[in-house]
Amino acid sequence: MDLTEHKLSSQTVYRGVFLDVVADQVRLPDGATAQREYIRHPGAVMILPFLDRDTVLLVRQYRYPLSRHFEEVPAGKANEGEEPLKTAQRELREECGYQAKEWRRVATLHPCIGYSNEAIELFLARDLVHVGAALDAGEFLEVMPVGLAE
Repeated sequence: MDLTEHKLSSQTVYRGVFLDVVADQVRLPDGATAQREYIRHPGAVMILPFLDRDTVLLVRQYRYPLSRHFEEVPAGKANEGEEPLKTAQRELREECGYQAKEWRRVATLHPCIGYSNEAIELFLARDLVHVGAALDAGEFLEVMPVGLAE
């Protein structure tokens, strides 16, 4: 059974600095039409940076939409045309102040498939060397080495 929905028209209803909101008219598998609203996202990376066999780096930062602090793996959005590995290398350096000698792609995640085309490339980073952080303007976070047992 073909469950594909076919785009009939598309309109960007909001264009932001980071995200766009799109409204598409689609033809459903039974021939009826429906509207699909979604967020167009530039793509992102997440990094699992291991300081050693038993310690991973996390970052603590405030997330405005949920009005609270979160402990997370380092992550960031891709710049236009940037390869995912380059994004991961840049984000690890900017946010945590480390470069990694070993990189391994783990998976592609689609965290919001019901309302966004966001894809997050997950990387493992090992053999870290501290080179100093270079946070973006307006970016505030704390780097936290955390034992895996914790």
